[in-house]
Amino acid sequence: MHYSQVEAQTQADNQAQALNIEANYSKSFDDDGRLKRTGTFWTASSHIITAVIGSGVLSLAWAVGQLGWVAGPTIMILFALVILYTSALLSECYRSGDPVTGPRSYTYMEAVKAHLGGQKVKICGIIQYINLFGVAIGYTIAASVSMMAIKRSNCFHKSHGKDPCHMSSNGYMITFGIVEILFSQIPDFDQVWWLSIVAAVMSFTYSFIGLSLGIAETAENKVIKGSLTGISIGTITHAGTVTPTQKLWRSFQALGAIAFAYSFSIILIEIQDTIKAPPAEYKTMKKATYLSIFVTTAFYLLCGCMGYAAFGDQAPGNLLTGFGFYDPYWLLDIANIAIVVHLVGAYQVYCQPLFAFVEKWSAQRWSRSDFVTAEYDLAIPCCGVYQVNFFRVVWRTIFVIITTVIAMLLPFFNDVVGLLGALGFWPLTVYFPIEMYIAQKKIKKWGSQWVGFQILSFGCFLVSVAAAVGSVAGVVLDLKTYKPFKTSY
Repeated sequence: MHYSQVEAQTQADNQAQALNIEANYSKSFDDDGRLKRTGTFWTASSHIITAVIGSGVLSLAWAVGQLGWVAGPTIMILFALVILYTSALLSECYRSGDPVTGPRSYTYMEAVKAHLGGQKVKICGIIQYINLFGVAIGYTIAASVSMMAIKRSNCFHKSHGKDPCHMSSNGYMITFGIVEILFSQIPDFDQVWWLSIVAAVMSFTYSFIGLSLGIAETAENKVIKGSLTGISIGTITHAGTVTPTQKLWRSFQALGAIAFAYSFSIILIEIQDTIKAPPAEYKTMKKATYLSIFVTTAFYLLCGCMGYAAFGDQAPGNLLTGFGFYDPYWLLDIANIAIVVHLVGAYQVYCQPLFAFVEKWSAQRWSRSDFVTAEYDLAIPCCGVYQVNFFRVVWRTIFVIITTVIAMLLPFFNDVVGLLGALGFWPLTVYFPIEMYIAQKKIKKWGSQWVGFQILSFGCFLVSVAAAVGSVAGVVLDLKTYKPFKTSY
């Protein structure tokens, strides 16, 4: 008697518990079975701002310098408006089918796959991964330039400006490469939670130092340098005298530099994937993009315009190397150290998705090979066990070596940045978001909205082509005066 009472009680408890678990399940999990997302308008905005404000800031003064006081700021604002619009379209493509209840996409590629499918996914992947590869090269150049700037400013300070302190960038690129080889062996390093906080602090540090030095320099000159139409024909630069055709190429390249500073569509879907619902994710995401693009544009205009006001036609390709070697030299050192630290982390954030993609593909291709798939445990004192996979070690090391060698062959920060901006801007920021939105909303071909979209897309395509041509022309011009591996500053 007593026994069956207990049994009945246990059954009742179990049922209650099951109901409870179900109620709790929907409280602690989302509709796709993943843990409840907790992101809000503020976290999404801060993610976007920290992802966007990066080394792109450094070449903005140069870009404004090529375009002048009228076109420079105007083009920056136009870019911001285009990106605002296409980001809003992209935010509605996070879920396919219904923007509130449809199945989610976790990455940009998955969104393209869900809406467009087929060949377009492959094309999107190729462009995205080429872009990431290029960013790795650009970051290697930028980091070496900053390391050299620290060394040179200290050298100037010691010799009181008597020694020109010429040095080669190769040693610094190799150092950066070695550091990246070590970091890239850490699997999932891009998901380390403190990494993005460090990157955010660093990027604000150097951007604000650059901005305040620009303001101080302008105040010291007591005159705002620069002209309405940008760099004048006949100005002497490190690559020779500016001719009329060069002026055109440089203006095109400036478009690429601005596009690079704004290229962040790739990560928008992933940021949106952290936002909690209700309200529908795309509503929060739209507000977050509006706020963050507004803040970023204001900041970019300040950095670009103050840098141009301070230096005029001589605005340097990398803002922080242009202040030469003024006192307070330690302030510039802090800014340049911040850049290097930021780039070490940012390099991984950009490269880890590419690493993961190649490793996944290889594991499927050579599933029987121990070299590719076997993991070995390696005990590291004080750190615990590290899993070694030979393929991962070899492939990631080779990747870093290749990017470093290319950076040593073509150490032109501006040209690389312009080319990257051009390559990524039209396909990833304009074309795919528009095509996905058309597919999502089933917009009729040749309807007024469809035609409007195509005109916008074509306009941006022309901008991308112009920027790419300008950057290639820039590389060709620089190669005339440079010898590979022998660059000194």
